Amino acid sequence: MPFWINIAVGLLAFAVAALGGKILIPWLHQLKFGQPIKVDFGPKWHANKQGTPTMGGILFIVGSIVATACGYAMYRFWNATDATAISGDREALRVLSCIVFCLLFGIIGFIDDFAKVAKKQNEGLKPMQKIVLQVVAAVLWLGAMYWLGDHSTVIDLGFVRFDIKWFYYPLMVLVILYLTNAVNLTDGVDGLCGTVTLVAMLIFTLICSKMQMHTYTLFTMALAGGCLGFLVWNLHPAKCFMGDTGSMYLGAAVAAIGLATHQHLAMILVTLVYILEALSVMIQVTYFKYTKKKYGEGRRVFKMTPIHHHFEMSGFSEYKIVLTFSVFGLIMGLVGLLIVVL
Repeated sequence: MPFWINIAVGLLAFAVAALGGKILIPWLHQLKFGQPIKVDFGPKWHANKQGTPTMGGILFIVGSIVATACGYAMYRFWNATDATAISGDREALRVLSCIVFCLLFGIIGFIDDFAKVAKKQNEGLKPMQKIVLQVVAAVLWLGAMYWLGDHSTVIDLGFVRFDIKWFYYPLMVLVILYLTNAVNLTDGVDGLCGTVTLVAMLIFTLICSKMQMHTYTLFTMALAGGCLGFLVWNLHPAKCFMGDTGSMYLGAAVAAIGLATHQHLAMILVTLVYILEALSVMIQVTYFKYTKKKYGEGRRVFKMTPIHHHFEMSGFSEYKIVLTFSVFGLIMGLVGLLIVVL
């Protein structure tokens, strides 16, 4: 894969997302698709964000898909082959299955967002409804990847590898559920989820390139460019939010690319910010319930979760949180890349 094609893909996705905001955001305002804010789930000063347009994730969804398709056409043309002949390219079909998988999660998020704006409250789909839909999408994607030749059931933790046979698939369904919802939880501060995912996708681009997964690099670079274009509108003070439409799409992308590489330790390190965000919620809820049962009142480990709110309540500005979490993600991602390289 010529390096310039990856750069072109990233720039195209950036342009589509950044320029698309000039059309999408006024339209969302016109439709009154504003985000309902419930201060029980965030700092009280977030109430002033009430009504900010949601579903802005459509910007990087469209940008990433358009740029990936154009990049693949350029790649095939560069190799003097039919740019539309995707049927014989197994890797391209696996990338296509990843995109469809991400779209399914994006649709789940869209339904959730639409329910919120329709009810004018911060609750959309019921948790069980969302989980069932996510499990169905995850099973379909894993089945498609198997059908397209991805039969590996080996867990690769860098210095140790072991085959868990059929148990691999139900375990990966759980991994997909955890990661996608962890990415969703990370979307709580202006620019945070977009910036962390931008870093993660750049690292995944290097990992996929090292593993000769060239078609995957088109999608990862398109996602990176799309996230960067979206940040034009989402950095503090945000002019729009990605909504569950965007965070579910990104969550599926992070999970799909990570699992497609079969570099499980590297995937954990690249996605560690998301993992810790969700883990902080689990720790908080568990400890609160335990202390309420034992002492009669619930106690907290963190000031507020997900953990980015703990930092916010401790005096960190939204910009400082975004910078801190992104640098941490970059360092962990580079460690993951080093493991793959070695």
